Amino acid sequence: MSILESILLFLHMLGLAGILAGFLMQVMTDNPKSVKVLLHSSLLQLVSGLLLVGAIEMGDLGELNHVKIGIKLLLSLAVVVVGIMNLRKPSTRLATIAGVIAVVNIGVAVFW
Repeated sequence: MSILESILLFLHMLGLAGILAGFLMQVMTDNPKSVKVLLHSSLLQLVSGLLLVGAIEMGDLGELNHVKIGIKLLLSLAVVVVGIMNLRKPSTRLATIAGVIAVVNIGVAVFW
């Protein structure tokens, strides 16, 4: 189960990198592909995070703080919603909001 957990964590971090890259691409260059990068990366992070929690719960690999997981889930859903809104009507303001929420999500993961 440790290998599965490592793979899911790797995918989760790739999703995070993609969110931040999409945010920076859209803010700095106004590249039209950046909105898709942001959306697809946020979906990757959401799905890999859910699978990661499921793998840890099923494998009994440790105790999870379910309040923290719930807050991280809400933040991830917010990034996905903002990513969808950004896809429909691209805006650097929406990309900035998604980037800030993603950074807050990182802060919750690291400091809580």
